[in-house]
Amino acid sequence: MNDQTMLKVERLTKTYVTAAGPLTVLRDVTLDVAAGETLAVVGPSGSGKTTLLGLCAGLDAPTAGTVTLNATDLGRLTEDGRALLRNACVGFVFQNFQLIPTLTALENVLVPLELRTGASEEAGDNETEARTLLERVGLSDRLGHYPLQLSGGEQQRVSLARAFVNRPKILFCDEPTGNLDDETAQAMMELVFGLNRERGTTLVLVTHNLDLARRCSRVIRLRGGAIVSDEKT
Repeated sequence: MNDQTMLKVERLTKTYVTAAGPLTVLRDVTLDVAAGETLAVVGPSGSGKTTLLGLCAGLDAPTAGTVTLNATDLGRLTEDGRALLRNACVGFVFQNFQLIPTLTALENVLVPLELRTGASEEAGDNETEARTLLERVGLSDRLGHYPLQLSGGEQQRVSLARAFVNRPKILFCDEPTGNLDDETAQAMMELVFGLNRERGTTLVLVTHNLDLARRCSRVIRLRGGAIVSDEKT
């Protein structure tokens, strides 16, 4: 793995034990993602896209194979170690937003920074960064609103600000526009790609939307848990 590789996946396999017997959802997947690259992962439902994303981010452990993220072999880390690595260099945007309902928009964005620094002298800088990002995504007038007081598009913009607040080296997006109408989805992805360019973040995007996928520099297609194509756009 060289200095320009942000993510390296080698012979990754994931099998679940079910009542009907073993179910393999990823089969011998190998890929490299360069630092600063934008990669879309597409394929039909059940092809293993979300499973691959979760394994790459260290949210789950593979049955076989290795994942090296930011020059660190995830298999050599404890669960706490993987959590620390994610907080240090990974951002997430999910289809269902995953905001904390009892926290305001500003408080939700601050969560990753508070997990990293605790109640430290950096608290003022943290809040400034969170406010700056909420303003960048057009929510400067919604800082004190709770998720239930926000539209779906607004909630997703809060989640985007939260994803970027720790200045991640890599951003994982899992169907980030899946719960949004077409106009809101387009605006959301303009923000994703805009912030990605501004901050030089590596992007790995899981999507059913082929038009969205083609905005990435590279598209991988999964079928039956295996890579069937890997193309530059």
